[in-house]
Amino acid sequence: MTRHQVIIGLDAGTTAVKAVAFGLDGGRRYSVLRDYPQHEPVPGRHEQDPQRVLAASVEALAECAAAVADADVVGVAVSTAMHGLIALDDQMQPITPLLTWADARAHAEARELHEAGVAHDLHRRTGAPVHPMTPLTKLRWFARHEPEVFASARWWVGLKDYVLWGLTGTLATELSSAGGTGMLDMATRSWSAEALTVADIDADRLPPILSTTAALTLAAEPARRAGLPPGTPVLVGAADGPLGNLGTGAVIPGVVGVSLGTSGAVRMVVPEPRVDEAGSLFCYALTDDAWAVGGAISNGGLVVRWAASALAPDVIARFPDRHPEVAVLDLADSVPPGADGLVVLPYLVAERAPLWDPDLPGAVLGLRIEHTRAHLIRASVEGVCRQLRAILDRVDALAPVTAARATGGAFRSRLWREVLAAMLERPLTVADDAEGTALGAAALGLYALGVTSTPLAATQMLAS
Repeated sequence: MTRHQVIIGLDAGTTAVKAVAFGLDGGRRYSVLRDYPQHEPVPGRHEQDPQRVLAASVEALAECAAAVADADVVGVAVSTAMHGLIALDDQMQPITPLLTWADARAHAEARELHEAGVAHDLHRRTGAPVHPMTPLTKLRWFARHEPEVFASARWWVGLKDYVLWGLTGTLATELSSAGGTGMLDMATRSWSAEALTVADIDADRLPPILSTTAALTLAAEPARRAGLPPGTPVLVGAADGPLGNLGTGAVIPGVVGVSLGTSGAVRMVVPEPRVDEAGSLFCYALTDDAWAVGGAISNGGLVVRWAASALAPDVIARFPDRHPEVAVLDLADSVPPGADGLVVLPYLVAERAPLWDPDLPGAVLGLRIEHTRAHLIRASVEGVCRQLRAILDRVDALAPVTAARATGGAFRSRLWREVLAAMLERPLTVADDAEGTALGAAALGLYALGVTSTPLAATQMLAS
């Protein structure tokens, strides 16, 4: 009897890692999730234990592989969250936490680059707006505030690089994640000499850059722990944002991909690198000839999580068997669209697109005595969606947007779906959460293995 074949998409995000096995004959075979915490030791600093993230990734891969033991795993395709930074010693041991995209400690360094007049040129060269999220500004922070750590680190890597090393024993990054560092020269597809000068770092302290379709192999020890054969192809993949577009099929002209989890983003795929003159959009690779142009917001689903704890702890306590976000969204659903004139600018952590000003504070506008906490929660949801619409308008100025395809855990909520559809004023299709980034990773992996002629064909094959 011919054994089935599967490919596993391994997606390490901000709060959890997901491993999803997709059958090459179509359909999701198995999905597993492993959570891990994010720490905020002081306001504005967002850190994780990189070793715990790696361990959770291997555990999720092992459970997923065991669940499909009756099939042959043709490869493991990797996706991770962008903009993280970890310092490693010469033994590959972390000497700093993972500083996530939300970490804002480098806000002064980012502001100085804007005031010095170099931010615009860096953005045009690298595709990454100058912001505290980028490793470029974080490196400047370490050089200034923790010079001993800065000098003693042998390697400065991102989450993708660390996960790839943990799986394969090879230290490398790829074109997409490199773009998120703020140090990639989009024209040469190599580390930018100008950006490295700004970061005060040499290229030999950064990983080599591979194509997003490159393949490594699973090393012996992680293979043993995952229950897979050593040498199993590990497809390096792209960053989670561009892969979200691929997973939802938003890689065709006129269609934007919208993702909404802890954070959020709007992206459109174009055939070559480009940025807008205003500097409000990023540009990161999906493949060598497909680039995602768009913008990201820091304040996505985390706004509702904040509202649950700050505004409705009694509601959460009253319904202990329900997810906290579900309970507070039900409360918000009792309020009509527009929240009776209440407007919330939900800048709880350093905001990104479209203004890229990490110092912008949140605000509540139009507050009246008749407004309740339900109004505040509803207006917060609308505020997040309003930010996504502002990004869509800027993408639309580059290339007309005719439709949107969305993915992310937030869209399990009817309220999120309805508010976003109304705000975007475009036809909106919402994909199953697993058929987002993990599917995109698996699809790009199949394309890299030569199974299909295009990444989109691989998406259609796996989702059929």
